[in-house]
Amino acid sequence: MSISQIYSLFLASNGITTDTRDSPAGSLFFALRGETFDGNQFALQALEKGCSYAVVDDVALPQDERLILVDNVLETLQALAAHHRKQLGTPVLQITGTNGKTTTKELTAAVLSRKFNVLYTQGNLNNHIGVPRTLLQLRPEHTFAVIETGANHPGEIRTLTNIVQPDYALITNVGRAHLEGFGSFEGVKRTKGELYDYFRANKPEAKIFLNADSEDLREMAHNLHTVNYGTASEAYDVQGEVVSCAPFLRLRWRERGGEWHDVQTRLIGAYNIYNALAAATVGLSQGVPAADISAALADYEPTNNRSELKRTERNVLIVDAYNANPTSMEAALQNFELIEHPHKVAILGAMKELGEVSAAEHAKVVALLQTMPLEQVLLVGEEYKSAENPFPVFADIAALTSYLAAHPLADKLILVKGSNSTCLYKLPEIL
Repeated sequence: MSISQIYSLFLASNGITTDTRDSPAGSLFFALRGETFDGNQFALQALEKGCSYAVVDDVALPQDERLILVDNVLETLQALAAHHRKQLGTPVLQITGTNGKTTTKELTAAVLSRKFNVLYTQGNLNNHIGVPRTLLQLRPEHTFAVIETGANHPGEIRTLTNIVQPDYALITNVGRAHLEGFGSFEGVKRTKGELYDYFRANKPEAKIFLNADSEDLREMAHNLHTVNYGTASEAYDVQGEVVSCAPFLRLRWRERGGEWHDVQTRLIGAYNIYNALAAATVGLSQGVPAADISAALADYEPTNNRSELKRTERNVLIVDAYNANPTSMEAALQNFELIEHPHKVAILGAMKELGEVSAAEHAKVVALLQTMPLEQVLLVGEEYKSAENPFPVFADIAALTSYLAAHPLADKLILVKGSNSTCLYKLPEIL
């Protein structure tokens, strides 16, 4: 069956699903395969639960007119999403980057929503499955889309960009993350730069929203039509500066040659100024009034353990426990140092997927911690163990939890940051 034929079934359906636990009547089930599962085994169950059709790639399944046999289910899902996006022609901004892409996506969607009906990536559904699923939620009533794309191996951004077919591009930054998959920092730049490569080949006159404070991004965006933002120059299209960070970021921003706009955000971390400026720059380019941009930035409240301020009965927490890499860890610690409090504690989890540079990067974190005026430091993960580390290291979250039960913390300002797999997001309930 061709993509056009499957698309006709999609248009007549109640959407798509990849999970039999969520199978709305009249939906299309896509039998995706994974390392530990095979959706083909659940195709008949999906039909029994009310799905109108199931897209499968197992020739051993019984004959059934409701089973649509294709060569590869994932590739069919991606092709269907690309076809749907092309048919609707909705303006699309694609966002990627090492750090800040989810917050930038959320802020940008908030700004654009002041003028447009915006579809945007929910949570972190930014991979080879989440991106097509998001695009397939596009409806004629949507007037703009903001799609987040992530990667941990070369070629992934290229694949996702060919599905998204963006009209605008934004790379938040490039940093030291997923080095095990990318091989090096240069590998990170090449992979993130695949988004720029798409525009050079297909839409050289389209707008690239550029953090011009980044020398790496400036070099990567050569020969492209850039709209610049940052803090370093009055010549940028949008300039901003940090007013204070105690602990919430207060900033001001202005269009080139224009008046300053003061914004009190609910974001923790001076580094978030770039995320806010990116959203403001996109908003201005699409005709969102400056007052609406500022209001959207001020109203946005982060969730999902991304620089959230949480007050417990005993402590105040800065929880940034969704992701961690050397670049974001350094930024978080530098920001934590700027916040005034008499009793500061850092609880840090290991940074994953760093490959052969893991030991060196964790040693850099330990060295930075030793320069900071912290009352206590608690580290989670074998990666932190070394002869030069004077701080206690716990094997896992369970060991740390036991320690905290015996040595409770009170009246502290606590930074909680680590890769999601270290499970530090469980700490607020015991702190």
